[in-house]
Amino acid sequence: MARASNIKNRLNRGDGAWAYAFIAVALVVYALFTAYPVLSALLISFQQYSPLKSEYIGFDNYSGIFASDLFWKAVWNTVVYTVLTVPVALLISFAVAIMIMPLKKWAQTTFKAVYYLPAVASGVALSVVWLWIYDPLPGGILNQLIGMLGIPNQNWLGASSTSMFSLVLMSWLSSHGTSIIIYVAALLGIDESYYEAASIDGATFWQKMWHIVLPCLKPTTLFLLVTGVIGSFQVFQNAYLMTGGGPDHSTTMVGLLIFDTAFKYFEFGKAAAQSLVLAAIIGVIAFFQFKFLGKDVEY
Repeated sequence: MARASNIKNRLNRGDGAWAYAFIAVALVVYALFTAYPVLSALLISFQQYSPLKSEYIGFDNYSGIFASDLFWKAVWNTVVYTVLTVPVALLISFAVAIMIMPLKKWAQTTFKAVYYLPAVASGVALSVVWLWIYDPLPGGILNQLIGMLGIPNQNWLGASSTSMFSLVLMSWLSSHGTSIIIYVAALLGIDESYYEAASIDGATFWQKMWHIVLPCLKPTTLFLLVTGVIGSFQVFQNAYLMTGGGPDHSTTMVGLLIFDTAFKYFEFGKAAAQSLVLAAIIGVIAFFQFKFLGKDVEY
């Protein structure tokens, strides 16, 4: 008995060693590419950083950020962009997923692939297409469409009054593939017996949607909402490629401001401080989302 127990303990220790070995790979990758950059950014944020010589300046970078009108304008632009894009994106994704559900399996797969295609396409290529759509000359696609309605040409990306709307419209009409696939998977996971019982009780389509589909999709919607807000607050590519933050900083998002501060003005310490402040803002928003929207969510 004692010998069998010793052998069992050795085998358990061996399994534990292999488990730690596999976990170590992920931990090393996390330490090198996540933990170390974050800690480095934290240290740099307290310095007037230069690759050759750095000077410790305490909280000067942070005080400069909070006193900067441009930073708060970038935060406001990011909030406006998020509020206008995330809810509409979720609504569009949900509506498309509902319309895909009654189709045959091969048709569902086809539509999911078509909607997901922009996610694997080059962001630069997509931006070039949208630059053509927003071309301020009469040859621009959008200007041709509004010209049919008798509306004069608009400088969509070059005017402060329309530049933010142009980025929002671009977001509304693209990049829904991931959310659609997640919603379709969640819809397929709803037990058919719920629909059958509702049909027996004479429930309409909208009653089924309100009392069955929406409650069952609360965890999925909360996940997509939180990740959508995080991604929206980190938006960079659209503003950088489409407007460069202009005109008059009307489309300068926090992500673009961090990039310009670091690689245009070479103020790496201030850029690190801005990135940490952005991370804190995202963390606070995510906390309140889970606190107030996840109260009755069951996983």
